[in-house]
Amino acid sequence: MSADITTGPATGANAYAFPRHEQTFPTLTPHEIERMRRFGELRSYKDGEALFETGKVGPGMFVVLSGHVAITQRDGLGRVTPVIDQGPGQFLAEIGQLSGRVALVDGHADGGDVEALLIPSDRLRALLVAEAELGERIMRALILRRVSLIQGGVGGPVLIGPASLGDMARLQNFLGRNGQPHYVLDPATDKDAADLVARYATSRADLPLVVIPDGRVLRNPSEPAIAYAIGMIGDNNHEKLYDVAVVGGGPAGLATAVYAASEGLSVAVFDARAFGGQAGASARIENYLGFPTGISGQALAGRAFNQAQKFGADMMIPVSIRSLDCSRTDGLFALATDCGQMMRAKSVVVASGARYRRPEIENLAKFEGRGVWYWASPIEAKLCAGQDVVLVGGGNSAGQAAVFLSGHARKVYMIIRGGGLGASMSRYLIERIEATPNIELMFNTEVIGLEGDDDASLARVRWRSRLAPEEYALDIRNLFLFVGADPATGWLEGCGVMVDRGGFVVTGAQCKQQDGPSASPLETSVPGVFAVGDVRSGSVKRVGGAIGEGAQVVAALHGFLADSAKPAL
Repeated sequence: MSADITTGPATGANAYAFPRHEQTFPTLTPHEIERMRRFGELRSYKDGEALFETGKVGPGMFVVLSGHVAITQRDGLGRVTPVIDQGPGQFLAEIGQLSGRVALVDGHADGGDVEALLIPSDRLRALLVAEAELGERIMRALILRRVSLIQGGVGGPVLIGPASLGDMARLQNFLGRNGQPHYVLDPATDKDAADLVARYATSRADLPLVVIPDGRVLRNPSEPAIAYAIGMIGDNNHEKLYDVAVVGGGPAGLATAVYAASEGLSVAVFDARAFGGQAGASARIENYLGFPTGISGQALAGRAFNQAQKFGADMMIPVSIRSLDCSRTDGLFALATDCGQMMRAKSVVVASGARYRRPEIENLAKFEGRGVWYWASPIEAKLCAGQDVVLVGGGNSAGQAAVFLSGHARKVYMIIRGGGLGASMSRYLIERIEATPNIELMFNTEVIGLEGDDDASLARVRWRSRLAPEEYALDIRNLFLFVGADPATGWLEGCGVMVDRGGFVVTGAQCKQQDGPSASPLETSVPGVFAVGDVRSGSVKRVGGAIGEGAQVVAALHGFLADSAKPAL
């Protein structure tokens, strides 16, 4: 639970909760407020009246002109906790208000009437762009407030279940990867949590319970179910016609969204799980330009995600695209979502990347999410603290994960099918792995089977040498797989987009019709459909390359949209 934090100086408990208090809660000058008036409208609130409420769509950003507003947290367990009090010259919002998302906290007029300037979400984005210096301060504050909410467990759902539960890690990962505040209660130590488990969970399969701020209780929900319940995604965007639909929220898709939206195109971004793609799960990227000390994939993707929202891109996560219809007579593309809606767009950018490859291992599917992981985040690291773990893979992602996990696990057995790392991993990572005493390299080896315990969690891993018939086994509760990925292009079947023998999307001259016009290097065999990043045949499969292609494709989009808008002769 968060501490009782006021607008006083950043000392004591305040300094701990908000280490950059002055940047998180700046006070605007009268001149700055005057410049903001053209973007909003005056509103008055009686003492005790709500300006915004937890779980309801926030109306935008409030600038307090007179009076005070008490910000409190209200969770689904009926607990109300003071967060902060804001007065004249301060503004009320966090990053979710850029895209009209639900409020994570309550705000009420406190100690008297309040007069405020309300700036709706679309006008807030206009303010950030038009008033560059002021917009920078506001944007920084909005981001820091979301970070503070996440770190303090303020707002969002309550997850109830044992920390060792695989589905608990699944939901924590999903919410964490999407920057959604939440907190966890263990029924073994919290009486309220134990009472809810006794009331709502008839079997272990019902866990974890997820308590939504409005009091609803979900039993072991899917990611889309919890996303709809907490207002991450709405259901009214299907009525809009977009200039560009970007399928995939990894580095390539986010780059496309940022550059296209900043140049005035209406953009929708779809991703089945979380922004950042596979790169978003990377503990540290050290060879990306401009970050000499490295940056986590989550931090890099989070910055791009916020940028895209700043310029007005609609981020639809988690929403899966099931199919693409390229045959419409009106020249538009129709994208069928997993929730039964049809989204329309004038052009499409395929940035769906790749899906984690699942090797042939006995009982693998049985233990996915119950000890078998395809990424290594702080959540999994906490689960395997002080334990031995097995990690399979020999690429850069595997190397980064091994180094990260070595700081938490007792020992990391790194299993590689080949006879070395030089051909598949950057030299700096090889040197770091060789210098880490609790990483053991096992070459020419493969995992062949998994065994579990009574609660269906992974308990034992079997492997064998590829050079000898002997088999080995070890009590292991966490197995990490980084064995590459296959292109996520199944949703393109039937729409005419050409793919190579590996399933990657073919672009440019390779798919140009013999007598047809010259194709953009990133355009597919279907005019108006482009491909960028890992899903594209011939791409370099690096974060920097994906971001470059995402930026590059915007010029081709402008060209296609301009040509399609010309009247037929």
